[in-house]
Amino acid sequence: MDLKLKGRHFLVTGGTRGIGRAVAMTFAEEGADVSICARDAKAVDETLVVLRAKGVSAFGRALDVADGGSLAGFVEDAAKARGRLDGLVANASALSGGSKQSEFRKAFDVDLMHTRNAAEAAIPYLAKDESGSIVAISSISGSEDYGYGSVSYGTMKAALFFYVKSLARHVASKGIRANVVSPGTTYFKDGYWDEVKRNDSERFARTIAENPLGRMAPPEEIANVVVFLSSPVASFVSGANVVVDGTMTIRIPN
Repeated sequence: MDLKLKGRHFLVTGGTRGIGRAVAMTFAEEGADVSICARDAKAVDETLVVLRAKGVSAFGRALDVADGGSLAGFVEDAAKARGRLDGLVANASALSGGSKQSEFRKAFDVDLMHTRNAAEAAIPYLAKDESGSIVAISSISGSEDYGYGSVSYGTMKAALFFYVKSLARHVASKGIRANVVSPGTTYFKDGYWDEVKRNDSERFARTIAENPLGRMAPPEEIANVVVFLSSPVASFVSGANVVVDGTMTIRIPN
C-alpha cells in the first residue's frame, strides 16, 4: 500500500529513542522528510545522520518539550525550513508515574501540555495542507489502572483522550485529523521494560505471561500504526484512540 507520504514533512517529539525514533525512521522509509526534537543533543545529531542516510531531509534540535516557548519555536522553525508541515506526532513523555505533587507536575508539563503546545504551534501550518494530521502517543495505562505507582502517568495519558477527541472536532473544518495511539508494553534497549527485565525478572516474565500473544512489541510495530494514521490513506479516521497492545488489556471500550 502506498501511504502517499513522499515529499511530505512530519515532526516527531522525543524522536531519538524507542517509539519516537521508530516513528521517525518509518516516515523516512516511506519517503517523508522528518523533524525531531529531544533533550539529548548528541542523540539528536546521531538520529539526524541516520535519517538523512535514508535519502530524506531531516531537521532537529535539542530542547526540553516542557518549555512551551522553545517547543513552539522549534515547530515554527521546522515548518519554515521545509516550507510545509503535514503532520505532528506528540510522542515525548516524562515517564513520571508516582503520586507526589512534583511527579504530577512533571507528567502534566510533558505528557499533556507539550502535546497541547505542539499542536497549537503546528495547526496554522497543518491547515495549509488538505490532509494534515496530529497523533498523540498515550498508553494503555490511560484506560486501565496498573497500580498507584503509575497514577500521575496514567492520569495524564487519560487526559489525552479527551483533549485529542475535542481537538479533532475543533480542527476538522481546517482539514486536520487528530488521533491517539495507545501502545501496550513495548520493549527496546535501555527502555522502561528493559530496565524491568534487568532489575525485576519475575515481574518482566509475569507481564509477558499476561498478554495472550506472549510477548511485548518492538517500537516498529507501534510506529507502523502511527505512520498509517498520519497518512492521507487514513483520511476518515479522526478522534479515535487506537490501542496497539497485542490483547494485553481486557477492557471493552464503550
